This record gives sequence, structure tokens and C-alpha cells, in this order.
Amino acid sequence: MSHDQGLEKLIRMANQIATFFMSQPENVRAEGVATHINKFWEPRMRRHLLEHLDNGGEGLLPLVVKASVLIRRPDAKAGSGVGVGEDAEEGAPGGKGPASGESLSEPSIPEVRA
Repeated sequence: MSHDQGLEKLIRMANQIATFFMSQPENVRAEGVATHINKFWEPRMRRHLLEHLDNGGEGLLPLVVKASVLIRRPDAKAGSGVGVGEDAEEGAPGGKGPASGESLSEPSIPEVRA
């Protein structure tokens, strides 16, 4: 796969994630996109996406661009970024998260807090 094809695939995947989260309440959309990417994308994929964003982000939906500030850079300290800290490891309040047996394959939708 050429570099251009790989980048096109990353753009398509990021946009698919953003499209899914557009159906969620506005106040959780960007965090949802970033959480999903932080949990499920390997560092190399995040690095390529962030490099593309640093170069203008052509082809990415505005929600991906908005979420980019919450996406953990591959060289960042472990546990930084949304959805990857101690709460993800130990379980979130209310018995949520993989520590309580929730599947990591399900989309990560932040709960709306009243």
C-alpha cells in the first residue's frame, strides 16, 4: 500500500468515526472521536493522522479537526489523552469500562452528565 493510499484510508477511517459521533449530543462528540482513536489506533496510525492535521488536515471532517487536540500524540506520556488514563485501566465510576467487563470493541460514547 502506498503512503497516499495509507493516508486516504486513515482519513476515511477518522471521518467514519466522526460520522458516527455526529449522532451523539454535541457536547460529547469531539471527546468521543478522540477517545475512540486513543483507545483503538496504534501509535503509528495516530502519528500519521496528527502529521496530516499539522499539514492542514485536507479531507478530514471538521469534527476530526476539533477532536485532534484531545488525541494523544504517540510521544506523549502514557495515560495522557482522553479515555486512556487510570479510569480506563481501573474502571470508570458506576462500574463502567473494560475493567468491569465492558467490551473494548464497542464504540466509546461518553456519558452525558447532568
